[in-house]
Amino acid sequence: MIRVLIVDDHPVMRRGLRSVLAGESDIAVVAEAGDGAAAVALHAAHQPDVTLMDLRMPAMDGIEAMRAIRAAAPQARIIAVTTYEGDVDIHRALEAGASGYLIKDMLAEDIVSAVRAAAAGRRVIPAAVAVRLAEFTPRSDLSEREVEILRLAAKGLSNPEISRVIGRTEGTVKAHLRTIHDKLGVKDRTEAVTVALTRGIIHLDD
Repeated sequence: MIRVLIVDDHPVMRRGLRSVLAGESDIAVVAEAGDGAAAVALHAAHQPDVTLMDLRMPAMDGIEAMRAIRAAAPQARIIAVTTYEGDVDIHRALEAGASGYLIKDMLAEDIVSAVRAAAAGRRVIPAAVAVRLAEFTPRSDLSEREVEILRLAAKGLSNPEISRVIGRTEGTVKAHLRTIHDKLGVKDRTEAVTVALTRGIIHLDD
């Protein structure tokens, strides 16, 4: 029997995953968590064979929870199940120790197959996810400050407004934006925000 922990802050999503797995004779859902902190505690308590982990959650997000779980249980098998398809999101999850990465709108049979594959020690990277992962370019990594400026730009703040928020001069903001443009290979702020959202460098709900 494959014992599964489901982690997602949306009850409807947890119920959906549970119902998908409920009909499988070799899979049992042993616990559910609504945030990363609860996931860490429940993983320690139940020691599931596979954990299905959302990435964006309150209190502690999925990436932090993965790191904490893997620190305590290095052999833990965790599959990220999320709406985010950006190459940076995917790379971040795999770097944190995820055994696989699924998009939430994938078919039920894909989820069941992924659970069985992860339980058997195999990595679960669907073709569509592999294509996005192949686009990842470490050389384009942005600094924390550059990501912060991109988030503020995505919210529609002007350069003077961004400078006030981060406590730096407008000239410094402009210099950061030029560096961001170079790293992302874009020509202007709008394109930078679009690329950052597409790749998962920032999210509209940040």
